[in-house]
Amino acid sequence: MLTRIFLFISLMLFATAAIADVMQWQREFPKADFSKTTVPYKEILSGGVPRDAIPAIDTPLFKPAHDVDLTETEPVIGIEINGQYKAYPLRILMWHEIVNDHLAGQPITVTYCPLCNAAIVFNRTLEGQILDFGTTGRLRHSDLVMYDRQTESFFQQAMGVAIMGTLAGKELEMLPARIESFANYKKRAGPNAPILVPTNPRMRNYGINPYAGYEKGYPFLYKGELPDGINPMQRVITTQKRDIAYSLALLRERGEIKAPNDVVFRWSAGQNSALDGRLIAKGRDIGNVTATQNGKDIVYFIEFAFVYHAFSKGGQIIQ
Repeated sequence: MLTRIFLFISLMLFATAAIADVMQWQREFPKADFSKTTVPYKEILSGGVPRDAIPAIDTPLFKPAHDVDLTETEPVIGIEINGQYKAYPLRILMWHEIVNDHLAGQPITVTYCPLCNAAIVFNRTLEGQILDFGTTGRLRHSDLVMYDRQTESFFQQAMGVAIMGTLAGKELEMLPARIESFANYKKRAGPNAPILVPTNPRMRNYGINPYAGYEKGYPFLYKGELPDGINPMQRVITTQKRDIAYSLALLRERGEIKAPNDVVFRWSAGQNSALDGRLIAKGRDIGNVTATQNGKDIVYFIEFAFVYHAFSKGGQIIQ
């Protein structure tokens, strides 16, 4: 009898907490329809800051690569669409997480979640509507939960799927991009290729890593299961399918891995970790990774092992 009473009280507390969370969300996101959800409310946690406290960049400023003072080995997200290029340094995305932009006439959203080391570029046109994204201040499985300003639906950054709100269940298209060194970007895009620079250099401590030492620690606000036999903070490489992953250490050792479906991963030296020391330019060399299928760039992720485990639904990690 006491067990049943305890269980009932526990369920009531969980329900009360969930209702309180939704009420707070509704105050911050008045357009949103929180009756529509694809995940349990309790999995969405506050990251300690409110909506847009980490401000997305909506009017990005670019300079030609030859005119940008950036260490050659610093990481950038390099994108190519129809022969046109842009790059987004992690030293900037570390502080903003989202950039709403265009490239070659394509509306895109460039995202980076430092807690997961997840760099993903999206086509921000969904069912004919161009969406603009911001940060909710919430996390799920330690991953950025972003929202679109048109309907205020919540999107899981790691999957590009709306998990709550009017668009719940809808999925954004992911676009191929590389996390590469500044030097590698210039080599393939040319010295005049545009690279994102701060609109206001004094707005944040660009170049400083506010998560210094994080990759040597433990996942932040992560309450899910951890992968077996591997440090949850070890980097792994996988494709958008997330059916199989390879440790970065293994790829570094081999230099090249031929994965199923004619996917080829390649590694080369010369890129700093953005999440190692205080200065991104001084981070340890974790190298560059490319992923191709039949010679063409494809969507791929370099993420922490716990992230892969959380979103792969039992996918295998080879190390």
